[in-house]
Amino acid sequence: MTFNDESREKLKAVSTATLTSVLLKRGLRNVFIRGVHKINKDAPRLVGPAYTLRYIPAREDIDHVGVFAGRSHPQRIAIEECPPGHVLVIDSRKDSSAASAGAILMTRLWKRGAAGVVTDGGFRDTPDIAALPFAAYHAEPSAPTNLIRHHALDLNQPIGCGDVPVYPGDIMVGDDEGVVVIPAAMAQEVADEAFEQTVFEDFVEEQVKAGRGIFGLYPPEAEAQAEFLEWRREKGR
Repeated sequence: MTFNDESREKLKAVSTATLTSVLLKRGLRNVFIRGVHKINKDAPRLVGPAYTLRYIPAREDIDHVGVFAGRSHPQRIAIEECPPGHVLVIDSRKDSSAASAGAILMTRLWKRGAAGVVTDGGFRDTPDIAALPFAAYHAEPSAPTNLIRHHALDLNQPIGCGDVPVYPGDIMVGDDEGVVVIPAAMAQEVADEAFEQTVFEDFVEEQVKAGRGIFGLYPPEAEAQAEFLEWRREKGR
């Protein structure tokens, strides 16, 4: 199934917690990127296909400040080629001792229309990144430049990010809890099911807040299911 604007909007309305449950039903257990959080809590929800960058450990004779002088450095190419609406996902080997990127590159990525960025390492200039209306996820701040720890290598190849496999085109979804990776081939069906589950859980939450117990409600028996359908009609959802 293809990923379209309708699926994107549905994924903006569901939580990463719900998505992990929907993916578990399909046998996928390792989909939540470990150890990352959003820098700017007020940034829009993160939803978009993955465009990937892979780092390997740096080596001093290769990774020096002169490598940025030309136009062939993979990190800089990634910033200029990540398609609008996509998410730049960086494999930093869970190493935040040097930055995966900084505010100037993140600003350029945002201005080019990217949906966001995720690294299992760290960003520098995080106060400036936090001021952008742009979803940026990392493990922790890191002031040193990437060159002292990271050698940028592959673009748009399968990577690991926070111990989760990410293939180019996989759908990345992020909220205030973290980031989930949805295999591209099942993104639309997952979006549909997660959206339906979210509507039902909104009904359940309303009932629980009103003092109702969970037995017969969650999961629903016939009476609760009928109540939900009536609630949904009344809410127009």
